[in-house]
Amino acid sequence: MKKILVTLFALFAFTVSAYAGSAPVKASNGILVDSAKGMTLYTFDKDTVSGKSVCNGDCAAKWPPYIAPSAKKSGKYTVITRDDGKLQWAYKGKPLYFWVKDEKPGDKSGDNVNNVWHVIQAAAAK
Repeated sequence: MKKILVTLFALFAFTVSAYAGSAPVKASNGILVDSAKGMTLYTFDKDTVSGKSVCNGDCAAKWPPYIAPSAKKSGKYTVITRDDGKLQWAYKGKPLYFWVKDEKPGDKSGDNVNNVWHVIQAAAAK
């Protein structure tokens, strides 16, 4: 099962990085989603140091980081360097993630998981 999750994460990260453009997010139904596929984006309360992700290993397999294609920022969105050297989009210094259980655009089943994962309200992002 772990190998499957790691493989899915790698495939998902490659797909996301291939489609990430200069405008990394958009608003949809009141929340922020990635601009390429419209998948819900999340923040993690345990990311307490601005510009630093603490979600690695098994955590990142379940909560894939929103991989950035380059270090170039886009408006309010910055790019951080993860512990594995990959680049990740961040909003206000908070790294952005997907949830592997969201299957299609509009899904937001990861909201409030363990009271530490949250969707980003579009109104708050203005």
